Amino acid sequence: MPDTRPVRVLYIEDDEGLAHLVKKGLERRGLLVDIANRGQLGLERVTAGGIDVVALDHYMADQDGLVTLEAIQKLPEPPPVVYVTGTDDSRIAVAALKLGAADYVIKEVQGDFIAQLSAALNSARRMQAMRQARETAELEVRQKNKELEALSKKLSKYLASQVYRSIFSGEQNVELASSRKKLTVFFSDLVDFTGTTEHLESEELTNLLNHYLTEMAKIANAYGATIDKYIGDAVLAFFGDPESRGYQEDARACVRMAVAMQRRMEELRDEWRAFGIERPFALRIGINTGFCTVGNFGSEDRMDYTIIGNVVNGASRLQVSAGSGGILIGHETYALVKDEVVAEERPAITAKGFAEPVRCYQVQGLYDDQVEQGNAIREESEGFRLLIDLEKAERNEAIGKLEAALSRLKATAWDLN
Repeated sequence: MPDTRPVRVLYIEDDEGLAHLVKKGLERRGLLVDIANRGQLGLERVTAGGIDVVALDHYMADQDGLVTLEAIQKLPEPPPVVYVTGTDDSRIAVAALKLGAADYVIKEVQGDFIAQLSAALNSARRMQAMRQARETAELEVRQKNKELEALSKKLSKYLASQVYRSIFSGEQNVELASSRKKLTVFFSDLVDFTGTTEHLESEELTNLLNHYLTEMAKIANAYGATIDKYIGDAVLAFFGDPESRGYQEDARACVRMAVAMQRRMEELRDEWRAFGIERPFALRIGINTGFCTVGNFGSEDRMDYTIIGNVVNGASRLQVSAGSGGILIGHETYALVKDEVVAEERPAITAKGFAEPVRCYQVQGLYDDQVEQGNAIREESEGFRLLIDLEKAERNEAIGKLEAALSRLKATAWDLN
């Protein structure tokens, strides 16, 4: 509500006759006026509180107005000051404004000084009220922003990081909508979870499961996966929405993530054994690539960002067949990653919901790791790619093929010359 009470003015002026004259003139214009005949007395009155605006004369017996003005400005919440001087020396007015005066008025008793002073005092008070209102509003906005930031951080725990960013950046609307996209779907589960949990107290199980899921989520986020959901001990994630680096790179990132998870799982198993867990968890993973329906599903007031389709079911079926510590990928995924992944085709699996057996491949590692271990030779440049798996290739056959390729290359080069 607007402040309708009369404005209380303190007039600091050592000429008592003039001070009372101005007091009467200002009060006729609706202002309440206190008088102080010394700068120090005026400072004490302002410090006591209740003053809305100050009219401060420059020339006074104890100290000039600039000294008093500087002291007033050092108070915690100083009222606005209108500086009054009987001289037209602009340097005094400029000095007062630099020290924080809201305005200045030239003292001319025979002119319209009182009217000008009244206008300046009211204007200074209004400007201060507007400034205080703005500061209060800015403070409220900052407080609301802090509250929203805290709330958004809490909400981010319930959403995949990519989905959270796309919603809060405005790239994605929160509405019931979906689309068809080619995704690489990841599904993992713990082997013999029920058997392991029978030997654990509920507190131990909770801590163990949360630790496992936290470690897997760190790896998923590092590789750019969109974590769809946790289903007990299972994890459903995918690559390709809401962010995508292309079908092939999405598939490669997914398989690299799976390999990293299995490595971390081996480390966790060792840690858990050291803490007395007799049957630490083992992980199995299924990966499948294809077109899915992805988007927001549910009702207008409660929705879930997820994926549906046979590709998701396929990833789940591959996971079931992967075996302890295994990574099983579908044929389309293999076609996208075969230049980076060491994998062997396994017998096709018969899966519920699929008319034909599903071709699948067991991931054994990454060629980059094989190269580092000395088990593979890999050379690449633009227009050139060489990959030899030393564990699979027959030495003489590989040499023969390389020599034949080199002969053809030399002949081609000769013809070009």
